[in-house]
Amino acid sequence: MTVHTSFSPEEIKTFEPVEKVGLLATINAEGEPHVSLITTLQAKTPTEVIWGQFTEGLSKRHVLDNPHTAFLILTLDRQLWRGRALYRRFAKEGEDYTMMNEKPMFRYNTYFGIHTVHYMDLVDHTGRAALPLARIVPASILTRLAKSGAKTSAADRILNPWSEALINRLDALKFLVAVGDDGFPWIVPLLQCQAADSRRLAFSTFAYNDELKQLKPGATVTVLSLTMQMESVLTRGVFRGFDRHRLVELGTIDIDWVYNSMPPKMGQIYPPVPVETVVDFAS
Repeated sequence: MTVHTSFSPEEIKTFEPVEKVGLLATINAEGEPHVSLITTLQAKTPTEVIWGQFTEGLSKRHVLDNPHTAFLILTLDRQLWRGRALYRRFAKEGEDYTMMNEKPMFRYNTYFGIHTVHYMDLVDHTGRAALPLARIVPASILTRLAKSGAKTSAADRILNPWSEALINRLDALKFLVAVGDDGFPWIVPLLQCQAADSRRLAFSTFAYNDELKQLKPGATVTVLSLTMQMESVLTRGVFRGFDRHRLVELGTIDIDWVYNSMPPKMGQIYPPVPVETVVDFAS
């Protein structure tokens, strides 16, 4: 894989529209991977990545404590860029703040506007690569045929039926995030991933085999599943390794955390968060 340390003028222009998938991967205080959909992600200069914030999600807190990030940009014509960056600063005014708020999605939006612009220094990126549908489609079919063999024996649900159905949609986009030995998160497309049941994810290795085989059993990984209607669910769990199920090699992830990543109110779904009674209405 060719590594680039700057963006070309053409790439800078390509990243400007918000009509794309932009992902930012971060690392939480426990050293676990997290990922957020940030469509404002773009290149400001050949060596600088910026993005605008309009909701209060976990990624915006993580980068303040750990600047190591990874990003992914997927354009509407299925062209893909992935890279690493170091978070540097944020600003609540200036030319980039104005530019972000003049984008059509935010200029005419009554409810959401960009309130903060974040800046990152590019470390490197992969350059343009086409999404390998010729391998993703067979991998998705193989996963669907074999995933029942990877079911757990537990009766209690973790994913609710809506989340499980979203993950199992063949037209849903899915991405896996893990933390590398270099201290940076890394993102790999995992469109073939599906739910074996409400407690376990499964995926064929037919697509992105070389990268997926770098995963180590016992590692904590995160999977973001989303549709083009911006419905999404974030799951995290323990990678259990690769094994054959119904003659198909599958990787499996045992889910232990589920997060609603859809605005306007993001928050943890599983384990359930206790509801606290409000007793002070003055603060």
